[in-house]
Amino acid sequence: MHSRSRDRKILRNASDVILLAAVFLTAVFLAKGHAGLPEKFLVLSAREWLLLILLSMIWNFGARVAGLYDEFRIRSFAGELSVLGASVLLHSFLTVAVLFTAKSQVLSRFFLFVYCFLLLGVLVIWKTALRWMFRRYLKNGRHQHRILVVGGGRIACSFFATIADNPHLGLRVIGYVSEKPAPECAGEHLGTIGQLPQLLERNSVDEVVVALPNGEIAHVERIIGMCENHPVRVRIIPDYFRYLDTRYSVSRFGLFPVITLRAHPLEGMCRRFAKRSFDLVFSALLFLTVFFWLWPLLALLIKASSPGPVFFKQERWGIKNKRIECYKFRSMTWDSKDVDENGRYQQARIDDPRVTRLGRFLRRNNLDELPQFINVLKGDMSIVGPRPHPTPMNLEVKDSIQHYQMRHLIKPGITGWAQVMGFRGETSDPRMLCRRIEADLWYIENWSFLLDLKIIVLTGWVMLKGDPHAY
Repeated sequence: MHSRSRDRKILRNASDVILLAAVFLTAVFLAKGHAGLPEKFLVLSAREWLLLILLSMIWNFGARVAGLYDEFRIRSFAGELSVLGASVLLHSFLTVAVLFTAKSQVLSRFFLFVYCFLLLGVLVIWKTALRWMFRRYLKNGRHQHRILVVGGGRIACSFFATIADNPHLGLRVIGYVSEKPAPECAGEHLGTIGQLPQLLERNSVDEVVVALPNGEIAHVERIIGMCENHPVRVRIIPDYFRYLDTRYSVSRFGLFPVITLRAHPLEGMCRRFAKRSFDLVFSALLFLTVFFWLWPLLALLIKASSPGPVFFKQERWGIKNKRIECYKFRSMTWDSKDVDENGRYQQARIDDPRVTRLGRFLRRNNLDELPQFINVLKGDMSIVGPRPHPTPMNLEVKDSIQHYQMRHLIKPGITGWAQVMGFRGETSDPRMLCRRIEADLWYIENWSFLLDLKIIVLTGWVMLKGDPHAY
């Protein structure tokens, strides 16, 4: 199954690059005609051929970041189109950056518009056709991969259900063998493990999947010996799923198979690089267009409204519990304290007397968080991620809230999924804090470039209308 998936990934990647090249040639041809230059469809200058190679490399990078070539057949079609849109958007963003440095009459805004528009349209048509071809290819059970399952427990039944829920995968489980029938399994009980050689002799089987509970693992060596007397591939599903979340990965270290709990997309270097690059570019644009006039204005208002410094610095926890100095515009009186006389952290609450009148406005519209873009430039934070909590709060709850420390697997953010979902403000109720942690972990395990853009847009909307949970 894995080798077939890898081959499909290579073929899909190659077909997309071929389509990209065709779109590029068409866009250059039309751009030359638009500019009044002599045009020939397949005639490119050395500079244009170099650009085509570069754009192909950029496409591969962006598609890997967006997860376009992950196993697509277990996704919904709408889900695949969403990932495709994110890939084209990221590719367009990187293409603009390249064309900005390549001044050419041909490589103009007209070329960029035609190239990006055609690329999206052609790829959507191709992905739609690909889905249709797979359905036709697998219609009426033809060309299906035949699987025999060894085991009748919880794992085997879950495997049956997965195959049944995804008929488009082209897999067919012909039945299972176990010492006794399992009524909860949807497949047909073909016999006992001892009858496996006769079953392989009588039936056409491509793969044998061993899905035994840990208590029956002693049978595995005997099962492998039986199977290897026949031309079938053997795969083993370990009984570790009780320890796993929905996100995990399987890799190999030397000769050892390794299962990683709570695997997340930002473990990949390409995706971390893409997220960091976006953070730097987006932050730089804000400094050049908005912050250069907004920050001095806010600084004057803060100084005029109450005595004390403009900025407030506070120790918080970043990635891997690293202590960072987090910057904010001061929204409380200069002599306010984070901890009470008993050493407990004091969260901001409704009508908190420590918050100034201007501070309430800044906090309600999230303007007090803007100096954290300095943390982004320093590399302590990202634009989107789990919000960093002050050190006293981390020390209070890290041992009492399950999975709390897992939110520090990635860099904290100025905004995050928990914040746009409304899980911000005071968390004196542990249930509210648990929901925030759940939202943070969901973001970590489901990160995508498109999700970051969605959170940024939602954050902008919250800033415009004001957040009732910000006080």
